[in-house]
Amino acid sequence: MNPIIKNIIAVIVGLVVGSAVNMGIVMISGSIIPPPEGGDITTMEGLKATMHLFEPKHFVFPFLAHALGTLVGAFVAAKIAASHKIKMALIIGGFFFIGGAINISMLGGPLWFSVLDLVVAYIPMAYIGGKWATRL
Repeated sequence: MNPIIKNIIAVIVGLVVGSAVNMGIVMISGSIIPPPEGGDITTMEGLKATMHLFEPKHFVFPFLAHALGTLVGAFVAAKIAASHKIKMALIIGGFFFIGGAINISMLGGPLWFSVLDLVVAYIPMAYIGGKWATRL
């Protein structure tokens, strides 16, 4: 298979798998750490209106979803890629970073979480995922 095509497929598969991991963690988060009382988190508008009720514990699973989704997606992309494995992993990190930045701009939230999420959950996790894939 043409290496360019294989790298494109690697990025697409990495995005799909990483998104599935992200959504899986988000889906189970409410059963492990219940959302705040009186808040509607079923819609973006409700979530935005409820954000002021969130305690630090409510940000654990969103961070894990972003970080582990990126890590797994980058790992998969780097494993599949024909060449430039770390670059393919970092492309995954870039896509997830853009999504995270858009999410933060739409929802708001505490500054500490925004900084932690954008600085730690995307590019570093993508790099780690790419490195792991090249070593295994």
